[in-house]
Amino acid sequence: MTEKVANWWYNARQFIINDWHSHKVRFVFEMIAWAISIGCSLTYAITVPNLPFIPLYAAFILGCVISAGCAYSRGSFGIFGNYVLLATIDSTGLIKLILQTYVIH
Repeated sequence: MTEKVANWWYNARQFIINDWHSHKVRFVFEMIAWAISIGCSLTYAITVPNLPFIPLYAAFILGCVISAGCAYSRGSFGIFGNYVLLATIDSTGLIKLILQTYVIH
């Protein structure tokens, strides 16, 4: 079991190193998108039930758009489609929230 775990860590490390060397810009953008995602999740968990919806929506949408671009760069249709759909759904929610909060009373 310990050997399998050690192999997994070695392979994961090699994957990260290879990914960095193959496309540094994409790697940096993926790390930014990951940090945005974790930041949104932590903000959600800490501020529930009084969530700051507008900044959370905006940040999450930005992270999805970055992730979609990275997935497109990788040639990953499934992940690309997932993030485009998430960005579309959440953009619709953000627009609805802004309209109901500030325009339509």
